[in-house]
Amino acid sequence: MLLSNKYPFLTNYFTEAIRSKNRALPQSILFYGNDIESQYTLATEIARLLNCKSTGEDNCDCLNCKWIRENTHPAVLTISKTDNKPDDDDSKTVISIKQSQMIKEMLLSESEFHRVFIFCDRDENGKPSGLNPVNFQAETANSLLKVIEEPQPGVTFIFLARYIEDLLSTIISRSQCFFVPSFELHDYKYDCISAIFTNYYEFSRQDVFNVSQKLNDLTKEYSSTEILDSIQNYVLNVLKSNPKETVFIKHIKYIEDAKLQAKLGMRAINIFDELCLKLIR
Repeated sequence: MLLSNKYPFLTNYFTEAIRSKNRALPQSILFYGNDIESQYTLATEIARLLNCKSTGEDNCDCLNCKWIRENTHPAVLTISKTDNKPDDDDSKTVISIKQSQMIKEMLLSESEFHRVFIFCDRDENGKPSGLNPVNFQAETANSLLKVIEEPQPGVTFIFLARYIEDLLSTIISRSQCFFVPSFELHDYKYDCISAIFTNYYEFSRQDVFNVSQKLNDLTKEYSSTEILDSIQNYVLNVLKSNPKETVFIKHIKYIEDAKLQAKLGMRAINIFDELCLKLIR
């Protein structure tokens, strides 16, 4: 499936931002969601469009496009615990300070290309996986803040993660965040909330606190996180059937915020009240 068919909103957004004189491309981008491989594909496609010397079409065979597809482009670098390590860097489990220094040294010189740095992790099979506080530690992230906050023209940073909160808040605040839904075949179960939450987008404003109370009543059998996971699974199923309805992407973000509140120990009824006020219009 073509990327433009799988993610029409995201591909249209970035294509227009790259080609338009009236819309600026974010110079620091954070993709989040369960499908890290699709995030990585989106990141490399952005790099390809930024560097393409021809039409930018999917089948373009200009030298830059070929290099990027082959992962050999000199200005499009994957930064992970195993990719693009300096010769004297013996770290094996983290993105290191030495890699950060390498990037800053690269940016001291000019380039004829648009530089793109794609930050991710690698799993045991070498597939892209998400950043987190273990593999992308605060010391390294903080060392990059200045070049992210005040980037040179022709430089883009892209970070890949499962959850927004897996990255340092200072990275998040300097980045434009985009949820990338997963269309892999998963069994997204939401049985425990189906009787309460099905077709929530058709509810009226007066239903908010009634729905919230019913969700809170479920905490006698399930944890707040389990309930929020079920709500998220339901919204993901709705989004899968309505990929052009970008409002559901916003709803995923609201649910992620609610899950973070649950992790921080916020009372369930307060979490559900706030979430339902955002989801039910």
